[in-house]
Amino acid sequence: MASVSKKTLLKIDGIDVSYGSINALKNVSMSVDEGSIVALIGANGAGKSTLLKAIVGQEPLVSGSIEYDGEVLYSVSGSSNGFGGGGRCHGVPTYDVVKKGIALVPEGRRVFADLTVEENLDMGAFMLKDEALVKRKKEEMFDFFPILGERRRQKSRSLSGGEQQMLAVARALMVSPRLLLLDEPGLGLAPLIVHEIFSKLRHINREDKVTVFVVEQNARLALKSSDDGYVMENGSIVLHDKASALLENEKVRAAYLGE
Repeated sequence: MASVSKKTLLKIDGIDVSYGSINALKNVSMSVDEGSIVALIGANGAGKSTLLKAIVGQEPLVSGSIEYDGEVLYSVSGSSNGFGGGGRCHGVPTYDVVKKGIALVPEGRRVFADLTVEENLDMGAFMLKDEALVKRKKEEMFDFFPILGERRRQKSRSLSGGEQQMLAVARALMVSPRLLLLDEPGLGLAPLIVHEIFSKLRHINREDKVTVFVVEQNARLALKSSDDGYVMENGSIVLHDKASALLENEKVRAAYLGE
């Protein structure tokens, strides 16, 4: 039986991103298939967060292009000097990226500390004009993260780190994204909480058909939870394979799995 080819939802083609004279991303190419979970691992400072910011338009490209669902989100044409100049950049505003179905859960959670849990979810749904839909989505989030339902009227600053991370994910899910980007969802959290969050991500992927692209320091858990994986070093992709194969890769095991 012939295998069914998967649709590419996100395609990144030869992008460079620079901070002044520092090349943060160097000729990065990768793709994320629709319906998959893809992990990006690498050391601190490798450029992983910069890549996520580039996908949502928070970091301008020096060269290359980013496509989503067959549409060009950002591209640079013409010559470039490699340090942020030259070439013409085409791009869409970040709020339009959200409208197209991409949501980012940033590093450090960044919930609105002085707003309640429920008000944070309202902020995540700011583009939705249907009040009944917003109410239904909030109840879905409270069902999915019961602890948030219990804390719905509490200020977000009173939540634990794990609860704040759940709130950050729930806030991103309020707009029913097709592609969920997560930057270090397990950062600073107890292992049990990190496992719970990744269990939720697998559920979102399997049951709600949300494609997930996750950057995570816990390389073992990220790869065990994913279909495909990429390894980034010094702003470049140095390895790409099935996640299960990367778990058995000697270089990955030595550098990122502590073996």
